[in-house]
Amino acid sequence: MNYPHPLLAREGWPFIGLAAVASLLLTLLWGWQSAVPAYIVLVFVVQFFRDPPRAVPDVANAVLSPADGRIVKIEKVRDPYADRDALLVSVFMNVFNVHSNRASVNGRVRAVHYFPGLFVNADLDKASTENERNAVIIDADVNGEHQVVTLVQVAGLIARRILCYVHPADVLAKGERYGFIRFGSRVDVYLPLSAVPKVAPGDKVSATTTVLATL
Repeated sequence: MNYPHPLLAREGWPFIGLAAVASLLLTLLWGWQSAVPAYIVLVFVVQFFRDPPRAVPDVANAVLSPADGRIVKIEKVRDPYADRDALLVSVFMNVFNVHSNRASVNGRVRAVHYFPGLFVNADLDKASTENERNAVIIDADVNGEHQVVTLVQVAGLIARRILCYVHPADVLAKGERYGFIRFGSRVDVYLPLSAVPKVAPGDKVSATTTVLATL
């Protein structure tokens, strides 16, 4: 799980290498003018797989954003993964956002559940229950009190690969990198009903540095 944040996500190294080689070959064979589209693709791939380090804010009982993106939903719902009523905060990620996923709280992983599914637009409400997704249930310790936080990686219209690197009993620290989703997608955060939101629908958020709520 520990990751030294090398600025470019390891998940993207093969894609970046392939795009770079293709651009170079086209340049050598037909000149740089013919290779311009390949260089545009290379720039897009590099920006997509960027993975900059993030500072963890010093905010008591904070729930940090697990992803870059835009808040598309905040509402009371049923958390189907932890079987409880919860406050749902959904973060939609477009193809220009950083797609590295970070832990929202300090805690121990209780369970990890993967569900195959569809690949509809992740901006739609039904994506939370119908798309391919991976749920990580975390038992967080907040000032000695037990709290449950569920992070759900949801595939999108273009996304075809959800990567999760944690397992039951793993211990996570706030801001720790725990997964990656290739291309547009979303992350749903299920919180206790007592959580106090610090964001609103439409807000842009950044993984780790934005406080979604306090417990």
